Amino acid sequence: MGAEDEAATGEQALTGHALIQSLLKTLDNSPGVYRMLDAQGRVLYVGKARALRKRVSNYANPHGHSGRILRMIRETASMMFLTTRTETEALLLEQNLIKQLKPKYNVLLRDDKSFPNILVSKHHSFPQIKKHRGRKSEKGDYYGPFASAGAVNRTLNQLQKVFLLRNCTDATFESRTRPCLLYQIKRCAGPCVGLVSEQQYGALVKDAERFLQGRSTRVQEELAAQMQAASEAMEYERAAAIRDRIHALTHVQSAQGINPRGVAEADIVALHMDSGQACVQVFFIRANQNWGNKDYYPATGAGADAPEVLQAFLGQFYDGKTPPRQILLSDDIEDRELLAEALSEKAGRKVEIAVPQRGEKAELVAGALRNARESLARKMSETATQGKLLRGLAEAFDLDAPPQRIEVYDNSHIQGTNAVGGMIVAGPEGFLKNQYRKFNIKGTDLTPGDDFGMMKEVLTRRFKRLLKEDPDRTSGTWPDLLLIDGGAGQVSAVAEIMAELGVEDVPMVGVAKGVDRDAGKEEFYRPGARPFALRHNDPVLYFVQRMRDEAHRFAIGTHRAKRAKAVSATPLDDVPGVGPTRKRALLAHFGSAKAVSRAGLSDLKAVEGVSDALAETIYDFFHEKS
Repeated sequence: MGAEDEAATGEQALTGHALIQSLLKTLDNSPGVYRMLDAQGRVLYVGKARALRKRVSNYANPHGHSGRILRMIRETASMMFLTTRTETEALLLEQNLIKQLKPKYNVLLRDDKSFPNILVSKHHSFPQIKKHRGRKSEKGDYYGPFASAGAVNRTLNQLQKVFLLRNCTDATFESRTRPCLLYQIKRCAGPCVGLVSEQQYGALVKDAERFLQGRSTRVQEELAAQMQAASEAMEYERAAAIRDRIHALTHVQSAQGINPRGVAEADIVALHMDSGQACVQVFFIRANQNWGNKDYYPATGAGADAPEVLQAFLGQFYDGKTPPRQILLSDDIEDRELLAEALSEKAGRKVEIAVPQRGEKAELVAGALRNARESLARKMSETATQGKLLRGLAEAFDLDAPPQRIEVYDNSHIQGTNAVGGMIVAGPEGFLKNQYRKFNIKGTDLTPGDDFGMMKEVLTRRFKRLLKEDPDRTSGTWPDLLLIDGGAGQVSAVAEIMAELGVEDVPMVGVAKGVDRDAGKEEFYRPGARPFALRHNDPVLYFVQRMRDEAHRFAIGTHRAKRAKAVSATPLDDVPGVGPTRKRALLAHFGSAKAVSRAGLSDLKAVEGVSDALAETIYDFFHEKS
């Protein structure tokens, strides 16, 4: 990586084209990345260049730019440059900086979660099949990605019917003394109690993996042969069981919809744009099977055109993900060969990016494009409805303008234990789930069940952070409206908290159940105003109910997760160097955390995966503690 040259010059009077022209004399034609900043130092745009001087000189020319680029140039008050060794490095760095800085004029991928896989674990003599998301650290074979958890769950459900593989944890497997319900309903072969040998179970695992690798026809032929042999031997019950497995396998294949014969591994990426909004549809083809699709709605950087949107999407989408061998696009992009080179380097094998014009591949792209068009139409319709609801909310609650960011707060606990606060966010695009936040209640001086005290802690932490990170309220993370689950008492307490923090200009409304605590009879409370209600059939009332219920669902879910973690917690969680894998090994060897705490040093060293140094750490932890 080259040296950074911060060219934020001291000529404060220069902006726009003049400023950019003045910077050209300090630039050479090295590859690199440039950042355009406004007068407040906020990053407006991040771009990459094969030759920095040549690329930046385009912005110095006042003619030939779109309205979007002209606005960006006018706002530019300084620039920063970072040289790289190659254009490929510049491309990768550009995408990293865009994801970090989220510039106003760049195309931004807003939903970038990891995708789930199916894992056939290999650390046990009877492998487990399960859903896996995140880092691939566990020993076994991974198959994916799948578009969603639902797609994985559906596939796993059918695979269990066909191949009878276990999905229970190793601890459950070791503790079984009789078959579980899954065996009774023919979803598991019952290896936990010896109803199938290791060799027979291994054959089932091999068949499942062949199916996941796309060799389902071979599996189906072998099952048909086994059914015929069982029938000829008059083993009719076994023949019927194999017949049911063949039916289940056929159902899996038909449920997958698109199963291209000529495309073994590819992502199908199609873009549709309308009225400045974009939808990118991605289909995942693996092992000649459709493993689901997902739609994305990237921010278009104040009006980028289709090739720029698609290119930016691809760069950010594959940052942190392993690309497939083929990426098939609906539209060509400017740096197709460069991006293919960067992704090939990242994957350690050749990655091809193509825009098919005919044949099966073109049909796959056309299908993805049709889905993108329909998804964007639905999204725009929903956005229009949401805008109408926000205008109605502003009118009902006497707000200056329709709110762009509504924060709804709720607490959850059982008699004060495992207390958590939840914050959900809604806006013109509906619920913004990537903006949700949970707050583990930390106050030690709170009386169990003190909802006011919990709310005070949550809001204090939330707004102290906002005041510290964004005092000028320019990032879009400040709420236009607070919704509080409660009546006059809660609203009064929240108003007092906000006054203490010096934040008195954020409107707040308390939502309380009305007569007989019936939904539909809610009363609304605002500081210094009389409570009021909305019409029973008012769409705004339903909208508020949905937001309150979503906050309640999120808070309860967070509380349950915390409670479940507390229930399953052991002293081993606090031992340095003992992670989930070694924790399982210790519990499997000794039977309980208490037995581990009493074990001698030589016994600890005998556990598989526990080094001599870790054994000493575990021994010292419990004996120093006692």
